[in-house]
Amino acid sequence: MSHRFSMKWIPALLMAVSSGSAVSSGFQLLEQGSGLGNAYAGSAAKSSDASTIYFNPAGMTQLQAREFSGGITAVRPSFEFSDKGSTTGAFTKASDGGDAGSWGFPPNAYLSWAVNRDFYLGLGINAPFGLATKYDDPWKGSAHSNEFDIKTININPSAAYRVNEMFSIGGGVSWQRIEADYYRQVAVTPTFNFPTQKGVLALSPAQVQAHLNIDDDAWGWNLGMLFTPSPSTKVGVAYRSAIQYHTTGTAKLSGDPTTVAFLNSQGGTSDVKADLKVPDTLIVSATQKLSDRWEMLGDISWTGWSSIKDIAITRTSGVAANTPAQSPIEADFRNTYRVALGANYLYSDTIKLMFGLAYDQSPVKGSSTRLTSLPDNNRTWFSLGAQWKPAKEQTLELGAAYLYIPSTAINNNQTTANPFTNHGTVTGDYSSSVWILGAQYSIAF
Repeated sequence: MSHRFSMKWIPALLMAVSSGSAVSSGFQLLEQGSGLGNAYAGSAAKSSDASTIYFNPAGMTQLQAREFSGGITAVRPSFEFSDKGSTTGAFTKASDGGDAGSWGFPPNAYLSWAVNRDFYLGLGINAPFGLATKYDDPWKGSAHSNEFDIKTININPSAAYRVNEMFSIGGGVSWQRIEADYYRQVAVTPTFNFPTQKGVLALSPAQVQAHLNIDDDAWGWNLGMLFTPSPSTKVGVAYRSAIQYHTTGTAKLSGDPTTVAFLNSQGGTSDVKADLKVPDTLIVSATQKLSDRWEMLGDISWTGWSSIKDIAITRTSGVAANTPAQSPIEADFRNTYRVALGANYLYSDTIKLMFGLAYDQSPVKGSSTRLTSLPDNNRTWFSLGAQWKPAKEQTLELGAAYLYIPSTAINNNQTTANPFTNHGTVTGDYSSSVWILGAQYSIAF
């Protein structure tokens, strides 16, 4: 048997590495390259290494003939629920679910190449969206969500052109793949007597777990511009398009045999489809050297999260084809803004110290639309980092950030009269925070 490595496994391996990634606001991952120590302030303007391919491809014109940048980020969110009167039937006396957060390790890699003095080509590989929450099973919200996991991989070839010494443009296309797994109990109803021709059938919806698995790949694009009005000033504008997915997959049931058999006879286990449009983003950034030692960085970004409202999951096979596989996931997201400010201090010829502060708005409108699978809220970033140049053409950057998240209320009512779709009401507060540690290595050759 041949053991040669096949290129087709690269996306799968990268998605496995990024599995369990935590979110910035929503389920977007900002950890795509250098800049963690600045809370990613100035991301579309600084153009200091090849990771500019993701943030603003026009920045490649500021790089040397060939550059590589690669890194990994360790992200540890914490989501701890405290019950305040949830009414969830069979799960009302269950635990509060423990800490639903876990470690994630989103990777990135970039390569840029100067075809000539003014024209550059680049390739980026990263994971721009990711989410993982996993509760102790069972917990009070088991019918809402036991486990939710979204993974992406993005491959982004790009090009950039220097129009003149003050202005550059760039752009690229993205092939992006998404996979999602969603586990929950079917309902909160402990038992339900269903009349049949042969008598009464005792069913236990709360003892049945539903597993939804969907995936798809799709294309998007990005554009960027970089202005350098003076050697000490850079201004960048970058836009990344929304990507429309038409996912397909399966919905499967497991648990109480009698209830599973009944639900399967009604089409419970089947193929499914769901449409999802991940948001577009617009970033305006600037960097300004104040002296030989100090540099300021800042940006404001907009994310079009309103592309995600209610996610309908529809059966596509079996006796119940073309009917809902479950109640829609009612996210009802809003568009968001993020503001970041950073500073760099050149401590010596080989060491640069980095500082950052940011405010990141959540797309969740309030407690009634907050999901147990995504207990998101506004967050404030506090970041520190350092760059070390062991040689002229090499840079090692280390960064750390703490994301402060205020107490987060949830009052999500999914109560219905149907015993097979009654998920109950989860009411309480989340105590949440995020730690991020990152390393990025860049080299010109």
